[in-house]
Amino acid sequence: MNLIYQIKDSGIVAVIRGANKDNIIPIAKALSKGGVTALELTVETPKILSLVEMVADELKEEAIVGVGTVLDPETARAAIMSGAKFVFSPVVNVETIKMTKRYGVLSVPGALTPTEILTAYEHGADIIKVFPANVVGPGYFKDVRGPLPHIPMMPTGGIDVSNVGAYIKAGAIAAGVGSTLVNTKAVIDEAYCTELTERARKFVNEVKLARGTN
Repeated sequence: MNLIYQIKDSGIVAVIRGANKDNIIPIAKALSKGGVTALELTVETPKILSLVEMVADELKEEAIVGVGTVLDPETARAAIMSGAKFVFSPVVNVETIKMTKRYGVLSVPGALTPTEILTAYEHGADIIKVFPANVVGPGYFKDVRGPLPHIPMMPTGGIDVSNVGAYIKAGAIAAGVGSTLVNTKAVIDEAYCTELTERARKFVNEVKLARGTN
């Protein structure tokens, strides 16, 4: 499946911070079971490359794994070699975009202003992560898509079940969701995984409702 389509299909990218070798697979499987099949592991996590490799090997076609909080091309390349299929950044770093595209994976840099959004897209970004989205809100997406309707954009920062639909209605192709979806500090037992799957389903359903496909 085309990677952009797969992200757009569920409409949710799970931003997973602070995972470890003991909880990452149960978390990933619970999310996938709930319909969230794009999993972003942030690179400040200890031993992140081994975690990316674990998820990529274990879930295979069930979900796609990528990395986030990438600030430089060297980190991007290392993650790609470990199995990352997309690279998220909080900023526009042209060399990171180039490195990501060189290896044929999705580049999703973070931008906020129309100039930053267009600059990232002109340098090869596939999707623009509007960050921090909670500062500008859903109305910003509608306004920016007026002059830039051809650029795929998604919000990250402050996204929860109550507002994700508003961003989708405003033109976002998906949304990055962090702590309101995944809490890696919790006890990751069967009860938590069941709860996580249900929470994932709620987010996916909100996206479908906003698109009028539910």
